[in-house]
Amino acid sequence: MSTQHLWLPYSQMQTAPEPLLVERTDGVRLHLADGRTLIDGIASWWTACHGYNHPHIRAAVQAQLERMPHVMLGGLAHAPALNLARRLAGLLPGELEHVFFTESGSVAVEVAMKIALQFRFNRGERTRSRFVAFEHAYHGDTLAAMSVCDPEEGMHRLFGEALARQVIAPLPADRESASRFERLVAAHASELTAVIVEPLVQAAGGMKFHSPETLAQIAAIARRYDLLLILDEIATGFGRTGTLFACEQAGVVPDLITLSKALTGGTLPLAATVASTHVYGAFLSDDPALALMHGPTFAGNPLACAAANASLDLFEREPRLDQTAAIGAQLLDGLEPCRRLAGVRDVRVLGAIGVVQLERAPARLEALRRRFVEHGVWIRPFGDVVYLMPSLVIEPGDLAALLAAIPRVLEICRAANEF
Repeated sequence: MSTQHLWLPYSQMQTAPEPLLVERTDGVRLHLADGRTLIDGIASWWTACHGYNHPHIRAAVQAQLERMPHVMLGGLAHAPALNLARRLAGLLPGELEHVFFTESGSVAVEVAMKIALQFRFNRGERTRSRFVAFEHAYHGDTLAAMSVCDPEEGMHRLFGEALARQVIAPLPADRESASRFERLVAAHASELTAVIVEPLVQAAGGMKFHSPETLAQIAAIARRYDLLLILDEIATGFGRTGTLFACEQAGVVPDLITLSKALTGGTLPLAATVASTHVYGAFLSDDPALALMHGPTFAGNPLACAAANASLDLFEREPRLDQTAAIGAQLLDGLEPCRRLAGVRDVRVLGAIGVVQLERAPARLEALRRRFVEHGVWIRPFGDVVYLMPSLVIEPGDLAALLAAIPRVLEICRAANEF
């Protein structure tokens, strides 16, 4: 089957190898059209938290399809969206009670930034229009989201001056760096509206971890200077770091939080931007001009909401957080031998995320990726990291196969001068 007309993400189409054709999925396995089967170590960009084709989610989507595949949220509503909004408000900390649905994580971030800006504008604070973000951050590929990503990251450097100019800071890691961060915020406070951060894990920016104490420091500084706090939990939400939401580990309640990826258990596209009662209140008025003027055509799609409600059922009924803890323990043990490998700088684990950081990015990244496929696993390194973020339901034997493949492939590639 030809891929001639398919434009792939993050790919230089002139040189990219042909993608692997997946015929079906099951549990943690990708079944390829050529008959091979791969154990998926990254849960399709961290979405398939319950594994593929979970029968409960599949049944919920099928039942919803028979009733209503879609209806606009303009002037209409439906039970799957109403139920999901209520359940998310009940699960999230503090007064995060007002849910705006979109179709992707990048757009959820765009909406969060738009809400933060309009929060200021509605209150007459029109000079407060910039954001604080962090080095190594990644918040998506749409224009506003790109402006709060690390400007030195290769994906977005091309856009340079075309993006809004935000305040980009190192993540504060200790008292001295926290003081520097606070001085930076103080210097720009009159023009800042919000700070945005990925709590505990900067995922696509290099799988870099920071402590709950760091997150708490950022939140405290934001409060002191009247900045809104936006937490991007698109990658970290729904059990990935060991708690349902990463912010729980720091005792931090944001003003806005973004969710996606595992929200539907990897079944259908859906994202949410959830606002606190304080933020939401700034939009309530007799003046229609103060309303949030944003309306994705497929906002709150009933099929996606049905999948998300079914996914939340599974978090209630099945021991996902216990499974995360077990995966983390196996990752710690299984990745430890990688520390002794030539070319490895660091090994780290948080929740169900395991990372092997190399001394430098491989010169032949596609060769490294191909080697993993040859060993029967789907592990997709990027930059200078090889990482695992498997489904939370992965069995110990399958995880052991993923863990065994990493040092084996790294040694093969090292011997072949492929990194």
